[in-house]
Parts: sequence; structure tokens; C-alpha cells
Amino acid sequence: QVQLVESGGGLAHTGGSLTLSCAGSGFRPDDYAIGWFREAPGKEREGVFCMSDGNTYSSDSVKGRFAISRDNAKNTVYLQMNNLKPEDTGVYYCAADGRLLEPHTYCLYGMQEWGKGTLVTVSS
Repeated sequence: QVQLVESGGGLAHTGGSLTLSCAGSGFRPDDYAIGWFREAPGKEREGVFCMSDGNTYSSDSVKGRFAISRDNAKNTVYLQMNNLKPEDTGVYYCAADGRLLEPHTYCLYGMQEWGKGTLVTVSS
């Protein structure tokens, strides 16, 4: 059974940084795509960063500020968020998918397995 547990959310000031972690279990990391999504109040879910089969895709809203990395030995994926803005506020979800589609497709349509999310709040 695939399980994903996010951590690292919290409060940050504008211009600050946070690093989110997603610990996975129940699957081989080499066989799964992974992604970070967020939901802001009153807005649709947004695919922030998706990684599949060595390729990555990121939303224009976070390009140059966020970075994704993966430690397969720990089955953990990270989202480093720098130069945070109030519009980055939201619940951030880690997701995984075993089909290995294009990362842009995942960020656009979502993935099969989801964590429960971690809240990020950026104050102005």
C-alpha cells in the first residue's frame, strides 16, 4: 500500500524559505513519478513540481524559486522553497504515480496516490 507523509510546513515571512519533505513507503521510488501540488483558499489545485523518469516540470509561478530533489535510498522527496511570497500560501500535497507519464501531464491532471498535505502560510 502506497503511503505518503508530508512534513515541513509552517509559517514563513515573505522572502523566507521552507523545505517540505515527503516520506514514501509501499513502493519502489525508481518505479514511481512524484510530485508536489498545492491548494490555496478559493483556488484550484496547482501542480507545482513534478518529476517522472528523470524529467521534471515546474509551474511558471515557482520557476527560479522552488526546487525538487529526491533521495531514493530514503524514498523521500523534498521541495525547497525560496523567496516565498504570500501567494505561495496553501496546503501542499505530495503525490505519486506508477505510470511514469510525462511530468507536465501529472502537474496538469494530478497523480494516483496522495498524502494528506502540510500547510504553508506566508505572511506579508
